[in-house]
Amino acid sequence: MKKFLILTLLAAVTLSAPAFARTSVPQKTEHIEYMNLAWWEKYNDEYLTDNLLKLYEKNYDLKNAALKVKENEQIVKIQFANELPQIGLSGQLYRDMRSSMQQFGSMQIPSYAQYNYYLPITASYEVDIWGTNRLRTKSMKQRLEIVKQAERATYIALTSDFAADYYNLIRADEFLKIQNELVKTQEEIVSKVKDKYDIGLCTINDLLAEQRILTTLKEERNRHIKTRDTLIDTMQVYLADSGANIERNSYDNITLLSGIPLEYSTSIVENRPDYLQEEANIKRIGFDVKVARREFLPKFIIFGQIGLNAYHLDTLFNSASQMFSAGVLPSIDLFAGGRKIAMLKLKKFQYEEALNSYQKTILTGIKDMNSGLVEYKEARENYKESADRLNMQKQTYSLAQDKQGIGSASDLDVLYAKEAYLMVKKDEVSNKINTLISTIGLYRAAGGVDLYKINENI
Repeated sequence: MKKFLILTLLAAVTLSAPAFARTSVPQKTEHIEYMNLAWWEKYNDEYLTDNLLKLYEKNYDLKNAALKVKENEQIVKIQFANELPQIGLSGQLYRDMRSSMQQFGSMQIPSYAQYNYYLPITASYEVDIWGTNRLRTKSMKQRLEIVKQAERATYIALTSDFAADYYNLIRADEFLKIQNELVKTQEEIVSKVKDKYDIGLCTINDLLAEQRILTTLKEERNRHIKTRDTLIDTMQVYLADSGANIERNSYDNITLLSGIPLEYSTSIVENRPDYLQEEANIKRIGFDVKVARREFLPKFIIFGQIGLNAYHLDTLFNSASQMFSAGVLPSIDLFAGGRKIAMLKLKKFQYEEALNSYQKTILTGIKDMNSGLVEYKEARENYKESADRLNMQKQTYSLAQDKQGIGSASDLDVLYAKEAYLMVKKDEVSNKINTLISTIGLYRAAGGVDLYKINENI
């Protein structure tokens, strides 16, 4: 009966040991909320939101950021395991061969050989009187929080960069469209000036000047083609698909955001991932400082063994083979060469450094938000001015066409007016896209928060 009791005890303790590794840290889930699709939908561009969903599903940087969170969740679990008892089974089976040189006083032990069957379960537990291990776990949880905020920062940065490239690509498309029209118009101008030259109504210098303008316009068209292709290649890397077709809206269908608040409280920095990272870092190092202080205190380890020890297999489960030992092991370092003092000072210096970084992060966040507001205001005003200028140039072009109809303006006058209109159109396109991109920069500076809702909690 005793044999079965001991075997049952060994099996129960061994099987229950993994249960000590359980922790309340949740498993990682995908954070599509970091995409903040509700914000991007305000741009009224289904192509943009569709591309952002593809980014969420395929981008390698987002996948690696998620893996780093999972890695640190396991690190927290590893540290949490140090708070729990450690139980292990380390059996031994060996042949002990002794020579006759062993002697106890006048009695000499003859040579012998025998087997030894040793099956102990060893348990140890550091009594966390001072809460040192608990503090270490809290420190690791703050490190995990830092990594989670780094993941969120990756989402904000990638979605903002992708959206900015998306609108830059629309600008490149529209620029190329306008540039093709400019080249076509200039070719017509060159043709008509050549006709004038052939009949002696202008000089060769006039013709060469128009031809030089044509080559310049063609060079600029090549730059727009390069910009478009480069943006497509970059966005394909974002989407992890070198052959992806970057579907996009046309310039005429994009709309500007209206009613964005132009004043914000400085508390907006509390939404930024870098602020939350620095805040978690201060807490983490604060725990580390407490750990360094408590390293000067004694430690108490409870240990024990229970198991079987026999020299013959048929006596392994006899009562004489049963073994049990237990005790408490207090320990304290009497001299560590100044290591603990140095570690405490090190953690204090790191804490002061973290405080300085925290204050700098607040100032940086305020500066980024102010810069974003200035950029948005400037882009918005520039767009208004360029739209007015375009409207005036459009009227000039229409007047030239009207004059041509009544014979008071030549074909060249109309072509020159059209060319001027297209030049102003490029400014209007650039300023409109800049206004959209400035709202993206403002969103990024605010820590990925809906700009329309950012003042609700102030």
